Amino acid sequence: MRKTSARLLSLLSLLQARRDWPGAVLAERLEVSPRTLRRDVERLRELGYPVLAVKGPDGGYRLDAGTRLPPLLFDDEQAVALAVALRTAAVSGAGIEDGAGRALATLRQVMPTRLRHRIDALPVSSVAPSAPPTDTGVLMALSAAVHAREVVRFDHAPARPGDGGPEVPPPSRRVEPHHLVARGGRWYLVGWDLDREDWRVFRVDRITPRTPTGPRFVPRELPGKDVAAFLTARFRGSDTSPEWPCEGEAVLHLPASAVSPHAGDGTVEELGPDRCRLTLGSWSWPSLAAAFCLFDTDVEVVGPPALREAFAGLADRCARAAAGPADR
Repeated sequence: MRKTSARLLSLLSLLQARRDWPGAVLAERLEVSPRTLRRDVERLRELGYPVLAVKGPDGGYRLDAGTRLPPLLFDDEQAVALAVALRTAAVSGAGIEDGAGRALATLRQVMPTRLRHRIDALPVSSVAPSAPPTDTGVLMALSAAVHAREVVRFDHAPARPGDGGPEVPPPSRRVEPHHLVARGGRWYLVGWDLDREDWRVFRVDRITPRTPTGPRFVPRELPGKDVAAFLTARFRGSDTSPEWPCEGEAVLHLPASAVSPHAGDGTVEELGPDRCRLTLGSWSWPSLAAAFCLFDTDVEVVGPPALREAFAGLADRCARAAAGPADR
């Protein structure tokens, strides 16, 4: 009985590893006769695994999708990968935190001790995201429209709440959806806005879909042809380049080890025990100058001249703020 059970697990593992298996090859791998293989396939079917017979000169078998989810078989690396994915799902902003937690608890319960130790030792944070949760139904609806290439209609809530005046309904959009992208704990829809005739980026947690979806469309070519670079460019104030429109260098009177954890995507070069060169980017020169000032230390501007001018303008503005209305 133990031999048969072990053989069934081996057969299930092989069927999950590739789409089609010739019967003779499966029998050879399992070291059984074709008759025994047919019996084992029938046992798997009785357990709920939809094993289909594949027609052809040699015949064969395929594990198909069924109407319910039977028990699955994972090797060690698959189990670890699945556990890591479930632990990081809590910060995806997809509204699946509870389901991911329950699935991880189920998986961990049946894991061998050696794998549980590996999972527990992984430095994966399970802290919930600070971004607003995204409705899973909205994500699924938008994903289906992206896949089917169907125009979507939706209301898009404004970035800030009203100021106490009369409530204005959110603007309605007609969009050709091209990509759903997760970034920084939020989900974004990248699409072509038909009314504004331009590429736009929408936060999914602010989208309220309208039904039904619109007609099918032929996908347009995304600028740069890379959705990650396109999204980075939009967040950095550019329509085309993922690089910051303003970039400058300055020397800070701090050790590189104190600056690096707070430099974001900037670069830090050590110049000595208490000096380092920091290269940063931003969407404007004044904001770039202000970013250097956040380090609360003496700053020596390296360049370009536009950054030095921005520091001068920022100094004047700060002086006026410090003077107060009576001294102006």
